[in-house]
Amino acid sequence: MDAAKICSELVKIRSENPPGNTTDVIEYIAEILASLGIRYNIVDEGEGHCNLYTHYSHPLLFMGHVDVVPAMDSDWDRPPFSGEIAEGFVHGRGSTDMKGGCAAALCAVAEYVESNSADIDSPCNLCFVCDEEGGGHRGSRRILAKKLIKPCDCLIAEPTPALNPTIGQKGLIRASIEFVGNPGHGSLYPCAGKSAIMKAGKFLSRLKALHSLEFSTDPKIETIYKRSSEIFRELLNVDSAEEILKHITFNPGMISGGEGVNIVAQRCSLSWEMRIPIGCNTDELIARLRAENPDDVIDIKDVCSPNLTGSDSKIVGAVCGEIERVYHKESFPIIQWAASDARHLRAAGFNAIEYGPGELNTLHAVNEKVSVENLAKAVDVYKGVLGHYN
Repeated sequence: MDAAKICSELVKIRSENPPGNTTDVIEYIAEILASLGIRYNIVDEGEGHCNLYTHYSHPLLFMGHVDVVPAMDSDWDRPPFSGEIAEGFVHGRGSTDMKGGCAAALCAVAEYVESNSADIDSPCNLCFVCDEEGGGHRGSRRILAKKLIKPCDCLIAEPTPALNPTIGQKGLIRASIEFVGNPGHGSLYPCAGKSAIMKAGKFLSRLKALHSLEFSTDPKIETIYKRSSEIFRELLNVDSAEEILKHITFNPGMISGGEGVNIVAQRCSLSWEMRIPIGCNTDELIARLRAENPDDVIDIKDVCSPNLTGSDSKIVGAVCGEIERVYHKESFPIIQWAASDARHLRAAGFNAIEYGPGELNTLHAVNEKVSVENLAKAVDVYKGVLGHYN
């Protein structure tokens, strides 16, 4: 089974989110599993939001998401859903995030089953979900809420640096706030009236001040921070990589308000997100924000705490060891600044890490692609990991 060809076929099957219909791509994966004699279950959470999972008694789970962010034809060198294999890459939307990783996992399982057909039905459990790009409400969160998969060691085939699995993530708070002012004639402000828009400005200043806070962690975490920042400094082309990982970062994504240029604003709404470093308590942070804004309503849309799989766990050792075998270079785990399904799995008791092929500079971008060579190496790493659990 060829990982590049499987990746190409997956890219050709459109599964943009929104709208999030993954019926066809899940059926394609189901056909592969059926050809291997692997039993599976498919659940449709409505409107074609399909998830697939297996249910064997295994201590290891391979997981991936099959939804992708939308893409328009403009600015792409090749049509975004062509799945063309050329110049050493599979091209198209989702090739890196993360149909390449899904293809590599499927190929690794297929090769393992074929080489151990007399002894094994499936070398691990498998789960392919929809809606990761939309927050996982119909994907991993629904699977976990229904307890369709059980806590175990989990390898999520998300794209990562070739030598570095990710074992932790910053926490996340997404929220909105409605500011209420006291309207009046615009010619009298600031002597009369209270502007909701100005209240929003003061709130943004408080958010900015939170970025300067520092949080204590143990020496092991500090070492991982340091090594992670070295990787991300080069990857993101930023000098402040360690600052991004160790501090609260925030983005005021949407703001609207006011009733007219000659009216002191009575209403203003702001939606924002924050990424929370290890050592910061999300509940305490939310309580602080509410205490500083007692007259305004804060609506928390989504929250998760900073999360980490221990660097000394079996899955981390197995993956790093197999990476070193394949690449003949040192491998070490890192913490990432963004969020993925890993946070939901860790909260549910899984030892989850992420490792997969991808060109990270093309993630969610035009001309997304994944290296054919790295796909093959990911298959080799995954096969090696399977050997640690069988």
